Amino acid sequence: MKTTLAVLACCMLALLLAPAVVQHAQDAKDDKAAEKKADDKTEDKAEKATELPEDSFYRLKTKTLEGDDADLGDYAGKVALVVNVASKCGYTPQYEGLQKLYDELKGKDFVILGFPSNDFRGQEPGTPEEIRKFCTDKYDVTFPLFEKVQTKEGEGQSPIYVNLQKQSDELPSWNFCKYLVGKDGKVIKFYASKVTPDDKDMRKAIDEALKVEFKKPETKEDKKDEPKKEEGKEEPKKDGSKEEPEK
Repeated sequence: MKTTLAVLACCMLALLLAPAVVQHAQDAKDDKAAEKKADDKTEDKAEKATELPEDSFYRLKTKTLEGDDADLGDYAGKVALVVNVASKCGYTPQYEGLQKLYDELKGKDFVILGFPSNDFRGQEPGTPEEIRKFCTDKYDVTFPLFEKVQTKEGEGQSPIYVNLQKQSDELPSWNFCKYLVGKDGKVIKFYASKVTPDDKDMRKAIDEALKVEFKKPETKEDKKDEPKKEEGKEEPKKDGSKEEPEK
C-alpha cells in the first residue's frame, strides 16, 4: 500500500512539474532563436557596409599638426572639404568662413580638414605650435589640422596630394584651394582659392553630397564601446523577471 501511494505521489509530482519543464525548454529555445536573429542582423549590417574604393582618400594615414598618428579612415562616411591653409596669405581670412561652415555642418557628417603648406611664397613658415596658436587665437579654429605638407608635384609631395591629384587631375595653384570629398573618399570637385567658404555653388554641392547614403563598416573601436555582459550577473527574462541562478 505504501509503495502504491509513493508511486502515485511521484506521478502527481511529475504531472505538476511537467508544464514548468516544457516552459523552461521553450524559453531556452526562444532565447537561442533571438540570439540567432541578432547575429543575423549584425551579419546583414556588415554585408551592407559600404566598401571604400581602392583610391579612396580615406584609405590614407597621416599625422596631426602635433605629430600624432592620424588615420583618415576615421572620417569615412563624412563629407570633407580638404584645404591647404597658410597663416600669412591674402586668403588667410577664409579661416573665419571655414570655421563658420564647420560649426554649421559638423553635426551632419561634415568635416573640414586643414593641411598647412609653405609651398607658395613661404606663407606658412610657422612651427606646429605657432600655427596652432595663430589659428586658435585669431580664428578660434576647431576643425582638424594636420602636419605641414608639400602639395606641389615632384619629390617630397605628400601622399595626401598625390591621391587628390590622381583623383581630380588638379593641384593647388595657391593657398586655400579646396577639394570636396564624398563619404566614400572620392573627390567630387576641386575649387580654386578665390572660391570662398560661403560660395553658393559649393554649398549646394556639399548639401547634395550629404544626401548620399553610406554605411560605415564596424571598427575595433566600435566593438570596444559595446556593453559587455558582466560575469555572474543575472540576465532579465522577456517578462521582466530575473533568471534564478543555478544551484
